[in-house]
Amino acid sequence: MSKHENIKKEVEQLQQAAGNNAAIDAKLDELLALLAQSDIDSEKAKQVKQRVNDALPSTINFRDNIDAFKHIRVNTSNDRANMLDEFSVMLASHEVDSTMSKKYLRGERIAKTVLFLIGLVLITLGFAMIIMPAPPYFEMFTIFYFNPDDGVTLMDVISLLIILSGVYLLVKSIYKKLSTDK
Repeated sequence: MSKHENIKKEVEQLQQAAGNNAAIDAKLDELLALLAQSDIDSEKAKQVKQRVNDALPSTINFRDNIDAFKHIRVNTSNDRANMLDEFSVMLASHEVDSTMSKKYLRGERIAKTVLFLIGLVLITLGFAMIIMPAPPYFEMFTIFYFNPDDGVTLMDVISLLIILSGVYLLVKSIYKKLSTDK
């Protein structure tokens, strides 16, 4: 029942967003009609334009501005002038200040730290599962026998998989992803 309620809630939120967009369009049409009817001078037009320009960037997510810079091509075949031109165009079209970049870097750092901690916890859990004795009903099946009383169990294989996934997450959090277009 809760899944149905969640879907219903999401549909309502989407309908509200569509209603908000319709309300924005209606208000914008109303503003344009008022501007067309009134006799305003160029100074008043500049003030209105500045107020609209000041209001719009606050709605844009700072991650979108920063993510746009990730798409700059860094090839050895491109000369530095082309890269500089592309970068200057990006800077002109996407306003990024130091607070935005600090927020972005802090979020990236927190994500890597959490990934690092999850990797450490998985490695510790996997080794604990191997070292600590488990009840016989929890050992499941023995895959390979060293002697009649001991061997590699399914529990040991699962523990090794947990350790390997922890090592993967640990390495992924430490090293940057190498770009494939180099």
